[in-house]
Amino acid sequence: MKAIRRFTVRAVMPEALASVEELALNLRWSWHEPTQRLFRTISEQAWQETNHDPIALLGAVEPSRLAELAADPGFVGWADSLRADLRRYIAEPRWFQALEDAPNGIAYFSPEFGVAAALPQYSGGLGILAGDHLKSASDLGVPLAGVGLFYRSGYFAQSISPDGWQQESYPVLDPDGLPLVVLRRPDGSAARIALALPDGRALYARIWVARVGRIPLLLLDTNIRENAEDLRGITDRLYGGGGEHRLLQELLLGIGGVRALTLAADLTDRPMPAVFHTNEGHAGFQGLERISKLIGEGLTFDAALQVVRAGTVFTTHTPVPAGIDRFDRSLIERYFATPELLPGVTRDQVLALGAETYAGGSKSVFNMAILGLRLGQHANGVAKLHGRVSRAMFSGLWPGFDVDEVPIGSVTNGVHAPTWTDPVLVSLAETRLGTADTTSADWLSPALSDAELWAARGAMRAALVADVRRRGHAAHENEGRIAPTWVDTILDPEVLTIGFARRVATYKRLTLMIHDLERFKRILLDPARPVQFVVAGKSHPADDEGKRLIQELYQFASDPAVRAHIVFLPDYDITMAKTLYPGCDVWLNNPLRPLEACGTSGMKAALNGSLNLSILDGWWDECYDGENGWAIPSADSAGDAAERDDLESAALYDLIEHQIAPRFYDRNADGVPERWVHSIRHTLATLSPELSADRMVKQYVSELYRPASQLASRLSAKGFADAKALAAWKARVVAAWPQVSVQHVESGGVDDVPQVGDSLHLRAHVALGSLAPDDVHVEVVYGHAESGDEIVAAGRLDLEVETVAGNGVEGTIAFGGTVPLERAGTFGYTVRVLPKNELLASDAELGLIASAS
Repeated sequence: MKAIRRFTVRAVMPEALASVEELALNLRWSWHEPTQRLFRTISEQAWQETNHDPIALLGAVEPSRLAELAADPGFVGWADSLRADLRRYIAEPRWFQALEDAPNGIAYFSPEFGVAAALPQYSGGLGILAGDHLKSASDLGVPLAGVGLFYRSGYFAQSISPDGWQQESYPVLDPDGLPLVVLRRPDGSAARIALALPDGRALYARIWVARVGRIPLLLLDTNIRENAEDLRGITDRLYGGGGEHRLLQELLLGIGGVRALTLAADLTDRPMPAVFHTNEGHAGFQGLERISKLIGEGLTFDAALQVVRAGTVFTTHTPVPAGIDRFDRSLIERYFATPELLPGVTRDQVLALGAETYAGGSKSVFNMAILGLRLGQHANGVAKLHGRVSRAMFSGLWPGFDVDEVPIGSVTNGVHAPTWTDPVLVSLAETRLGTADTTSADWLSPALSDAELWAARGAMRAALVADVRRRGHAAHENEGRIAPTWVDTILDPEVLTIGFARRVATYKRLTLMIHDLERFKRILLDPARPVQFVVAGKSHPADDEGKRLIQELYQFASDPAVRAHIVFLPDYDITMAKTLYPGCDVWLNNPLRPLEACGTSGMKAALNGSLNLSILDGWWDECYDGENGWAIPSADSAGDAAERDDLESAALYDLIEHQIAPRFYDRNADGVPERWVHSIRHTLATLSPELSADRMVKQYVSELYRPASQLASRLSAKGFADAKALAAWKARVVAAWPQVSVQHVESGGVDDVPQVGDSLHLRAHVALGSLAPDDVHVEVVYGHAESGDEIVAAGRLDLEVETVAGNGVEGTIAFGGTVPLERAGTFGYTVRVLPKNELLASDAELGLIASAS
């Protein structure tokens, strides 16, 4: 019989175990192995059965066990010492506290956060990245606050039908059974925020707070009695519902998130953040709420926009336009016609910020990525290649500029090493290399023998095999069946193991490995050099093509001839991943290049000494060096998708057969594959620091957060004087720009046959209309000219004002300068005019340019 409602009753903890409860409520335990050991000691069985969830663990053990532990001075002292360590960790100065001119706070908005399996508020890489960002920010002492939504059903639980079709279920989460507390007012009532909706309605949300080490994570929840029944379900599921449902989620995340931060600041005496970071476009509306607040302080919309832009960082994660949230313009018009939603901000002002104004854009849609770019003066992709792809994808917003001038940089993603590095490897580093920090350990040191490192890798592989078999038994038992004997033969702890686990989108090509079934079978069943695969991943519930790929792979893996060598694991989550990544010798990634923005699963494998086998896409494009794994050649020039799959799958098989398997099975007299272990050492030594989320967060602080904070502070000072002046200057420049042009360019100073060492003297006659020379800079762009007159490896030189009289060209100002001819070959140049203001983040910020023709 099924219950009509389910809720969690928390265990009453003996007073002596108060420290245990405090440890359970701070998610630092998810990456702090000593605290995990404490929980496992309470009950190893319950720890496994609750999927490593301390809150559930404490509710599952018998009160007599808690009483026994409370009476054990050794356990109580252990727990108290861990609590003291946690409090010290939270309070002590860390890396960030030694910085000068650092922001007083950063707000980090994301639609999902993957911190721990015990808080299932994530679907895939975007959420895991957000969780790792919070963790490293905590470790580094960065004063960051996370802002997201609390989804009552999370993403979805995945199961596979007998015929291989993905099935979704949505277990209802009880926040009282999660590591969350409600933000409360001084009178004890739950703090809540409200959004005005059309037709006089309102949407209310309470605020749950998760503690991620030093970092507060605010999660907004609409399932409260103040809301009408239909509105209570706004935060029901991650990425669920249609267009209007999704819009309401994003209004709540953006506008409601800023209001939640403001309320939390008032109630906890934390300062409002100086920098607002939006992790993808879903939270783009946060900028509009901040503009509305500044208008309430007396600023115009344009002046408020300058302040908000200065303090906003926008990170794009998608390499394709189809991955961007776009809403019907009519839907945006309806919601923002409600003046109480954003006081002082008009509907037309909102629509202009999300309009696709470039060639080929649609007038009928509102684009959240474009909103993010227009509200964020600081923008980045998540890998170097992705930065280049993003600059090309959004170049239409900056017509006339070369793609490499589009103001979108890159910060390559990283992963949180303490979360994703296996304890076996941590222990090895600690005992043999003198540090538990695997990202700084000297993995090339002779203090660690090849045999020891290989034994550690073997232990991690054996743990994966045991976990896969345990999951196989559990799957049968959950269906009321006895597991067949062949479940205990799935995988072999001595066999080369290749892993593939990620969101199952078609471009990631889950089934490329089985493109040639017969050849793939021969690889798996090779008697001398066998190979085994562990595969996992979820398809979006609405993606039937992704589900078909899972079905195809699952049905192949069910073949009795190969089922001991390939397995599909359903319900991929953080707990599974923490055994899967370390247990694989090779991590496979074969997307269609360049559609993988970053792809951090291979990073987590590399932190454990796994070698990568990947298309040169995402992070692998910049990190592959020939020793840390293998690059699958990308057949970009193939005639069609089928031919491309033929070529790239054949290249994949060739690498496994002729390079990977031979290297793995080539052993010395002690059974150690010396050449393979050399690659493991190299991977750990060179990639561990680069792939660390600590590196990523430090880069965000230095390259984005600090500049954003400093510029926002300047624009906010002295009654927003600079913001007002900048807004007025921009308006004046935009109005006058149609009259700006390069009328004529004169050159001289070189002989009929120019030689290296000559100097080219240039004078450009420029019409500025109502603008002054100080409003612009006129520059010559020069360099090697390829076919089509494209200038490559361009140099730039600002031309100086020579005469306002124009020297014979009426109505112009003459700008001149000298360009050195430093290299032989074809030389080309052009002259262009750009707006100039020290408060602009880049020359391209206004999207205005006047070039010589």
